[in-house]
Amino acid sequence: MAEEATKSATGHTQPVSERHDSIQADVLAAEAAQAARAEHEMTFWQAVKTYPKAIGWSMLVSSTLVMEGYDLALLGNLYASPVFNKKYGVWSEANNKYQISAAWQSGLSNGARAGEIIGLIIAGWITDRYGSKMTTIGFLVMMIATIFALFFAPNIQVLVVGEVLCGIPWGAFQSVAAQYASEVAPVVLRPFLTTYINMCWVIGQFFAAAVNRGSVDFTDSRAYRIPFGVQWLWPVLILSGLVFAPESPWWYVRKGRRDEARAALMRLTSKDQPGFNPDETIAMIEHTNEMERRAKDGTTYMDCFRGIDLRRTEIVVGIWTVQTLGGQNLMGYFSYFLTQAGMNTRNSFSLSMANSALGMVGTAGSWFLMSKIGRRSIHFSGLCTQLLILIIVGSLSFAKTNASVWAIGGMLILFTFVYDFTVGPVTYSLVSELSSTRLKAKTIVLARAAYNASNIFVNVMTNYQLSSTAWNWGARAAFFWAGTCLLSCIWVFFRLPEPKGRTYAELDMLFEQRTPSRKFATTHVDPYRAEATDAKIKVQEEEKI
Repeated sequence: MAEEATKSATGHTQPVSERHDSIQADVLAAEAAQAARAEHEMTFWQAVKTYPKAIGWSMLVSSTLVMEGYDLALLGNLYASPVFNKKYGVWSEANNKYQISAAWQSGLSNGARAGEIIGLIIAGWITDRYGSKMTTIGFLVMMIATIFALFFAPNIQVLVVGEVLCGIPWGAFQSVAAQYASEVAPVVLRPFLTTYINMCWVIGQFFAAAVNRGSVDFTDSRAYRIPFGVQWLWPVLILSGLVFAPESPWWYVRKGRRDEARAALMRLTSKDQPGFNPDETIAMIEHTNEMERRAKDGTTYMDCFRGIDLRRTEIVVGIWTVQTLGGQNLMGYFSYFLTQAGMNTRNSFSLSMANSALGMVGTAGSWFLMSKIGRRSIHFSGLCTQLLILIIVGSLSFAKTNASVWAIGGMLILFTFVYDFTVGPVTYSLVSELSSTRLKAKTIVLARAAYNASNIFVNVMTNYQLSSTAWNWGARAAFFWAGTCLLSCIWVFFRLPEPKGRTYAELDMLFEQRTPSRKFATTHVDPYRAEATDAKIKVQEEEKI
């Protein structure tokens, strides 16, 4: 049967099904526009009252990053442990003590990074297919199994294998946590939940320093086995709650499962909140997904390098690479750095705890800062401050006195505060906001893989710079990282856009219009207006017909 057709007001014949689809799309745009306006007008406390369960579930998923922060800081601190060095190192005649060579230190640190790259790539595929919740549960189970390799490692070779195996789930958590946090929250809460990931990383560092400090007096295997064994605590606790968590509504929408998306959204929010309409919020998610689908049908890794998404991928990769090149690697080697500069092990562990505690204070402070100032300004000013501190640390190395060693420790603590007040937490917010929603998992995977790959270079350089069996630069290594920090400042100034206060649809339009990075904050866009206006006109025409 021939398809029915009607005449529009312009005199053109249009199939009924096409007119109906067009009207439906425009009505969707109108509902999406209303949801976007509601999000823009929503205050922080209104958002907290509306999305309390989303906050809780996001914090639980993000807590998986406590494990990565713990282990990476644990290794850097264990290099300062005499018992650990005796078990896994070799006797150094030159220094009259047991030490792990710079080559094996690099192998241990980079083993975890190599595993994380593998985990990231696997997670990018699994998350798209099975969702954030099931992906996290699967890798938590794997985490429980891989810790055995660290705890019972008889030699350094097995320890390296254990780090590689543990790195696989850590890599997956890096991708999933950022994606989930950015999708379950409205615009006003997004920076808080995404930057909480950095807080979890710092909490892990603090626990590593505390456990090391508590184990430093043991003269047997407990000095390193207790720190390794504590890692079993996190996955068990997280799993016990995560099995009840809802999936991201965005994932359901991408799969065409609208009813399940609405049900998930209701589990993330409170009932009967003024100004909140779940159907309009789902419409906004659908509209954004449709905008991106029309712009690019694919959701493969290759699509991250096509069209406007090439720029988005470059920016997200660059943001995370800047984290490694800004000198923050010295934080993970805090205790070892200070012992190489001349401080005793006990004091270095004590200062390491203070360092991590101040990092948590800095991250909490960044939440207030981001509510007042744009992400770009915070990131750039933080990098410039890090550059200044690194130059001061390098200059203090020439004094060679006990007072200068304590001054270096104080400057590194200040460095940690500045990093966790600015660059560290803001990075997670920027990465989550600047990647497209359909390619978010893939973009984060590529960016974090680049981060881990650059960390391999950074770890090798740092181990050789600090090790007394290699270059033995001591605090002078800060000059090298001041140079890479300067290059990072230049890139951020010219390439980093400002996403503060933007919905994902607005960010999509800014990228589609190829808006210069330094004009993102001042450029006005309305991705809903044209379609919303058409909706009213076409609905009126439909009623006349």
